[in-house]
Amino acid sequence: MKKLIVLPFLMATICQAYAQQQEPVQPALIPVPVKAQYGQGYSVISKQTAIDAPGELKYEAAFLNGLARQYLGYALPVIAHTNRYSIKLSIDTLLVREPEGYLLESNGNIRITAHDRPGLVHGIQTLRQLWAVQKGGLRVPFATIVDHPRFPYRGMHLDVSRHFFPVPFIKQYLDLLSLYKFNTFHWHLTDDQGWRIEIKKYPKLQSIAAWREETMIGHKKELPHRFDGKRYGGYYTQEQVKEVLQYAAERHITVIPEIEMPGHAQAALSAYPELGCTSGPYKAATFWGVFDDVFCAGKDSTFTFLQDVLDEVIALFPSQFIHIGGDECPKTRWRACPHCQQRIQTEKLSNEEELQSYFMQRVTKYLQAKGKSVIGWDEILEGGLAKGATVMSWRGTGGAVEAARMGHDAIMTTEDDYYFDHYQSLYPSEPVAAGGYTPLKEVYTYQPLPDSIEPSLLPHIKGIQGQLWSEYLPTNEQAAYMLLPRAIALAEVAWSPAANLNYDGFLYRLRKQSPILKRIGLAMASNFDEITYTTDKVLRGSLSFHLHSSLREAVIRYTSDGSLPDKSSRVCSGLVQTGGRNGVLRARLFRNGMPMGRMFELPYYINKATGADITVTNLPSGKYGGPALKLVNGLSGSHRFNDSQWVGFTNNFEAVIDLGSEQTLTRVGANLLNYAWQRMWPTVALEFYISDNGTNYTKIATLDNFPVNGINQARKTVPAVKARYVKITGLHPGTIPAGKYGAGSTATMMISEFILE
Repeated sequence: MKKLIVLPFLMATICQAYAQQQEPVQPALIPVPVKAQYGQGYSVISKQTAIDAPGELKYEAAFLNGLARQYLGYALPVIAHTNRYSIKLSIDTLLVREPEGYLLESNGNIRITAHDRPGLVHGIQTLRQLWAVQKGGLRVPFATIVDHPRFPYRGMHLDVSRHFFPVPFIKQYLDLLSLYKFNTFHWHLTDDQGWRIEIKKYPKLQSIAAWREETMIGHKKELPHRFDGKRYGGYYTQEQVKEVLQYAAERHITVIPEIEMPGHAQAALSAYPELGCTSGPYKAATFWGVFDDVFCAGKDSTFTFLQDVLDEVIALFPSQFIHIGGDECPKTRWRACPHCQQRIQTEKLSNEEELQSYFMQRVTKYLQAKGKSVIGWDEILEGGLAKGATVMSWRGTGGAVEAARMGHDAIMTTEDDYYFDHYQSLYPSEPVAAGGYTPLKEVYTYQPLPDSIEPSLLPHIKGIQGQLWSEYLPTNEQAAYMLLPRAIALAEVAWSPAANLNYDGFLYRLRKQSPILKRIGLAMASNFDEITYTTDKVLRGSLSFHLHSSLREAVIRYTSDGSLPDKSSRVCSGLVQTGGRNGVLRARLFRNGMPMGRMFELPYYINKATGADITVTNLPSGKYGGPALKLVNGLSGSHRFNDSQWVGFTNNFEAVIDLGSEQTLTRVGANLLNYAWQRMWPTVALEFYISDNGTNYTKIATLDNFPVNGINQARKTVPAVKARYVKITGLHPGTIPAGKYGAGSTATMMISEFILE
């Protein structure tokens, strides 16, 4: 018996003594811990190692064993209170006071002490990131790590309605969330394009609502719309839902189901048309957008249906929260529906906005009576918010601030920063995406608790969540491409103290994540190291740029003469200047003399307006704001419209360009964006005036025809005239008309580059 006791002790001593001869390491942990101290050497996990865990932690011990088996090829024995070399798991709320926090110690033996069982899983995932495969086992550096989360809510969303993802992919998704310490999976199960959860009381949801006739090809901005002609769909049986929930529970991840209402309901209405205002016929949507056909708020049968659906959802999902949507609900049908108008009169409501509030409050009260809490998108604030509801603030931070001032909790889910269906690169070869531009650095550096939020409101901001909408994600691989690495950046922001966040340090650790992601079966995009640019100066008739890459060891080589950069091309070591001709700046990364990554290309267009002094009235601020120089900087905005080159006016404007001296003009123009699907409308008219003194102007041209769905490069030839000053006025289109996307809201008039030749 003594030999059995002494042998493990000797082995641990030998490991520890040997280890002390090694150099300290700096592991690539994501999220970066609150505190981490590393020593010389390492512990070893091998066949002689046991997992020391009491019976009440058997699930966490099994989870650790499952991960270790993937690397070792065999399971470790689980023995409580063992004297063997071990990985000890324990709960100690006095030693670790923060919920979900843990203390990890590696010094020959390995100990993970946590505040609670979720904290143990987080500590296990840190151990997993620490260990490295060596002959005969796993090597874990000596370390003491004290860690706990910044936010109590750390979530990722997945839309399975537009495109359906099978259960194995959902499990991979949960593996990813667990690895990077997310604690919430928001499962968006219903929408216009498909109903994805089995409801036994309403079998037509499976046989009809779960399927659409075909799916749009390409982007919805492309007209006419094209379709593949193939029936598409699927749904999760309740047994499959239980399987996913069990998998999530083993990782202490809460799964929040979303059942959309009152809008985004066309799929449900296709199965049960009597629940709509017009009684149909309806069909599941085959393209992407917002649709007028919604659940009828005036019929009690609508609420009976939704309550029955929610009863089955509640029986399946242990989550305290149920998400009931509430976003993007047009009121067109309600305004014309006698049932809805009667409801407004009976309930003494002022308008259809208050009718939506009535709808959401009625459902909320039903769920609260069942012991559940409600989450909805920030539109649930309109018309009054039901007591106890939590708001997901997606249209900016305003929804969160408003909710907090009303005493409600909020989750930051801001579209510009946390929607991962946006482009992550501006390179033309990027696969089609929803729109916009949200690069990795923006996700990491965005401050979810801006200084503008009153300190007294901060306790109501419970956390952050990333959104993965699936309109343009037809495959698992494309979903992973858009998800990674942006979700990893979000994970670190959600978990780690703000003072510990450092983008360069994050990139260093991120580049080492591919092997562990491969274990999950997911691949990570590497385009975050690609070349980007900033404009340095815009002088009259010439441009200069800085080219950047986050890959420090790479060299940027470039050309501006039309040729392709190779290993003999000029090295970018400072400013890149274009001279006075039009052209394309091309650049590429080189490492050890070899090209890597995609080619960077930046077209520029030099004309008499380029670099001229310009003043603009009603110059907007914010996402599509100034400076006015963007309108004469030689760079045209792209169809992705979040490339910082578009100026979005919401009023009439007047721009005055000072050419510096008298110039001869024969052509004038501008680039305008016509994307009605995005509330972006061209000006009613652009008028061009000239002057030699800046006071008295003569009109020389009017542009008022912008037929292209997309970028209109509007140009007009004029008789040769001389002028020093050119005034351009833009007449705003005003309110978006009925029947168009965003009807009733103010259009955004998008302009990039005034052209004077």
